[in-house]
Amino acid sequence: MGTDQDISAFTALTNPAMYVVTAAVDGQRAGCLIGFASQCSLQPARFAVWLSKANHTYRLARSARTLAVHLLPRHRHDLAERFGALCSDRTDKFSDLDWHEGPDGAVILSDALAWFVGRVHDRFDGGDHVAFVLDPIAAHTTACADEQPPPLFALLDADDITAGHPA
Repeated sequence: MGTDQDISAFTALTNPAMYVVTAAVDGQRAGCLIGFASQCSLQPARFAVWLSKANHTYRLARSARTLAVHLLPRHRHDLAERFGALCSDRTDKFSDLDWHEGPDGAVILSDALAWFVGRVHDRFDGGDHVAFVLDPIAAHTTACADEQPPPLFALLDADDITAGHPA
């Protein structure tokens, strides 16, 4: 136990949701597909997203006051692939995409099942990823409370997406 393969097998059993995190600073925008995220506090409500240091979104997020965190429905593999396989250093991931500006200039993906915008409260270096602890300031969910929500895009749905950022 303890090897990279062992922890990958453990994580695959949980099949956690994948998220698209977007950042905007001084007219620049970036976004990436992430698998490391969780609510991390109840009072006050806080959520942590972990961004790879190799990722363009991380570099932009270091200067951002807010980040937007999106949940995708399972059938939007195309959107997950756009934000997971393309590199923002070389591609505008937002071209020909339906998005709008949210609170504090956050980039909101219109086709997300749900999203929230969080103000960056703190950052923690965890090795090759940095945790951005967010204080939610706005949220939206397209699913109705009395309906069964559609399946989320999750880790096992992303097996075929190769990270677009440089190794």
